[in-house]
Amino acid sequence: MEPKRVKLDRDAFSCSICLDLLSDPVTTSCEHSYCTDCIKSFWDKEDDERIYSCPQCGQIFIPRPILVKNTTLADLQRLQEREKEVTLFQPEMEAINRSADKAVEDSEKIFAELIRLIEKRSADVKEQIRSNDAELTELLHTEDHNQFLHNYPSLSPLSEPTDSSSINIRPLRYFEDVTAAVSNVREKLQDFLSEAWTNISLAVTDVDVLLSQPEPQTRAEFLKCSHKITLDPNTAHTQLSVQNRGATFMKDQQSFSHPDRFTSCRQVLSTESLTGRRYFEVQWSGIGVCVAVTYKDGSRFGNNDKSWSLSHLNRRLTFQHNNVHTSVSGPWSSRVGVYLDHSRGLLSFYSVSETMTLLHRVQTTFTQPLYAGFRFDYSWGDSATFCELNLTDDV
Repeated sequence: MEPKRVKLDRDAFSCSICLDLLSDPVTTSCEHSYCTDCIKSFWDKEDDERIYSCPQCGQIFIPRPILVKNTTLADLQRLQEREKEVTLFQPEMEAINRSADKAVEDSEKIFAELIRLIEKRSADVKEQIRSNDAELTELLHTEDHNQFLHNYPSLSPLSEPTDSSSINIRPLRYFEDVTAAVSNVREKLQDFLSEAWTNISLAVTDVDVLLSQPEPQTRAEFLKCSHKITLDPNTAHTQLSVQNRGATFMKDQQSFSHPDRFTSCRQVLSTESLTGRRYFEVQWSGIGVCVAVTYKDGSRFGNNDKSWSLSHLNRRLTFQHNNVHTSVSGPWSSRVGVYLDHSRGLLSFYSVSETMTLLHRVQTTFTQPLYAGFRFDYSWGDSATFCELNLTDDV
């Protein structure tokens, strides 16, 4: 289906200050629209005079006006962006359709070959049973009793003549062993197909995720990807006190142990694994706290190629992966948002306050399910908590 086109006059929907399409548009009382950041910066320069003007028509405002978001124009900045995204994804969609058709065709051939193989094996078993049965029938009609006893396979080798009552004949099992062997094959095939079907379903799910909506743009869209995350106390270092969603760095150590527990780093992992599209927010406080996503077998977060972390030391932000430290510029906030698109290999960290500000983005390939985690490096009392999010939450 062809997407509906939104035809816009670029000049009519451009900011006269930056000359780009309006971003987060606001409209003045003289009905001229600007990007929020552009008009704020323009008026900041007029703060000394306390006389504010419209850059387009020159109308004077005293005092500085309160800006009101133009939702109509914003809906039009978003429709056009979505149209661009659809255009960009069109070749990918066509490639996916071709791949789907090829996968269906190949799957039909493979299953047809599998069915033919099973039918052939079934025919082979029937032939062997019937052949053996024919030999037994022929033997049954042997008039020479000595020849019959010599050839009958269920008897022990004949010794010196003895009383017929002492001949040791095996229990009458006949072809029950064949049935048992075929049943065993059936059970193994069922187990194999069950495991294979799980892998097939996961592969199809990955494609479904690829066909999902583009990366969220607004906090409301991010919240639609949010899921409840709790902490696994069995993974917590002995100096961490864990309460469902939160962890605190404690002075005293706990004495009990567990094989999954971190021992060399004050870290803890989430109970839930992260696949597909996931968004969560963390409230952190203290001198030095780290939030990370990691494979289950990752050690110190950020010090290996199995984990990706964002940490703050006295509000200085650092991204770390494979022991490479990258300074992160951007506003520090007591709340950080993390967005993961596992199939696309996207990982983004956001500063969450009155607005959401992108801090750092990673494009990679994830080969295992990920887990969220916290690490504490410096001060007793430092804490971090997974926020409970609702679709109606405000920043």
